[in-house]
Amino acid sequence: MAIIDKPSDYFNTKLYVGNESTNAITGVGHQPDFVWMKNRASAYYHGLYDSVRGTGNTKSLYSNANETEGQNSGNMNLASFNSDGFTLGATSSTNIINKSSQNHVSWNWKAGTTAIPSGSTTDPLGVSINTTSGFGIYKITSPASGSYVLKHGLGKKPKMVIVKDLEAVQKWMVWSDTFSNATNDYIKLNSTDAKLSYSTCWGTMNSTDCTISVGGTLDANNDHVVYIFTDVNSYCKHGSYTGNGNANGPFVYTGFKPAWVLQKNVSATQGWQLQDNKRNGFNGANKLLQPNDSAAESDVNRIDILSNGFKVITTDAGQNSSGASYIYMAFAENPFVASNFVPATAR
Repeated sequence: MAIIDKPSDYFNTKLYVGNESTNAITGVGHQPDFVWMKNRASAYYHGLYDSVRGTGNTKSLYSNANETEGQNSGNMNLASFNSDGFTLGATSSTNIINKSSQNHVSWNWKAGTTAIPSGSTTDPLGVSINTTSGFGIYKITSPASGSYVLKHGLGKKPKMVIVKDLEAVQKWMVWSDTFSNATNDYIKLNSTDAKLSYSTCWGTMNSTDCTISVGGTLDANNDHVVYIFTDVNSYCKHGSYTGNGNANGPFVYTGFKPAWVLQKNVSATQGWQLQDNKRNGFNGANKLLQPNDSAAESDVNRIDILSNGFKVITTDAGQNSSGASYIYMAFAENPFVASNFVPATAR
């Protein structure tokens, strides 16, 4: 399989300082199609934007809340996606993704192709797909009943699917191919809840189709956004591990040096855990944010980032309770061995 030698062409973490005015953020390394932002210093909402839904203060979403699209429109404004980053605009009240003089983090994914996948019988309202990086963004309108069969166009089976109703106060629904009951099991991105079950939330998940049910995952006749991730050699990995409750915790092999790691205890009520390679830059004090929580980042050390995966080094139940099941999603800083046979190194 082909190796992505420069993962930052498709995913990159970019730190920035807010100014509560027009704020052009450069140095991302690509034009992002999905930007997820968080104020690191204050207990403000996460802000999520994508190029399919568009820009402006009415297009914000919030991983830590079940609110509708743009419900915090007075507090967030991504004005444009640019060739090497994005531009933030001023807002009418507290600017929670552009607060003056405060440190922020953005996580940036590139998609790109906007052609509707062939074979779609119910066309999505818009798409942005990248088969190289295995990532797709889709805006769909759900039917009145039954299921929505999304032709995702990625050419391989989804590993994680994230769905949010744009028009109703509704939870973020997350599917993982690690779930034992692939049609019923789900977790919520905006919640600490353990894995839950609802009859036929999901349907077929294969190399062409992602089937999502009305009533279980979708609200009838509403617009939704769907993010689909697949595994890509040397760049993106999804999976699961079992905690051992020991500070000498599990080693999780990804096949690359991670730049971004998301974890969730699916056995118990625990928050999501998100760490990256930029907010500290070395092992020993990796900083933690929680997608389900608006809290500022905490200065804790729970994983070590290695050349070919990550090592859990905590007994905290969020990442390493004995016997608990965890899912994870990771994106690469460097492949373990690049196509020129140069190996990655640990931090």
